[in-house]
Amino acid sequence: MRAADWCLSSAGAAFVLATSSDEQHPAENMADGSSETFWTTTGMFPQEFIIGFPKCVKISKVAIQCYLVRTLRIERSVSKDPVGFEQCIEKDLQHTEGQLQMEEFPLPDFQATYLRFIIKSAFDHFVSVHRVMAEGTAENT
Repeated sequence: MRAADWCLSSAGAAFVLATSSDEQHPAENMADGSSETFWTTTGMFPQEFIIGFPKCVKISKVAIQCYLVRTLRIERSVSKDPVGFEQCIEKDLQHTEGQLQMEEFPLPDFQATYLRFIIKSAFDHFVSVHRVMAEGTAENT
């Protein structure tokens, strides 16, 4: 079975929560496959978003393209609803002046129906998230 990016809207991914809302830069921009579009926060931290998959998926790698994020936590849920999250990763990202931060997190044998990304702190008052990716295969359920 070929690995797919389950965070794409074309793969059935959907955002069930985003703590900031800007009609010109909605959360759905993170799932369109383009680094040119983005979701932006509206100040104050932490900020978070939850992305749901159409089924339980076995993820091998999670990646994010963002700007000005200082501390990022990623949590997962295997529940039918977006509850019961457990922490998987928390990392302080490097500041990259004038260019996107690109972080990859290998996750061997990692299952999820939802991922929650929590931006705990930032290098400025606002951050942008351009893409999130979850490479993996569908679980046979």
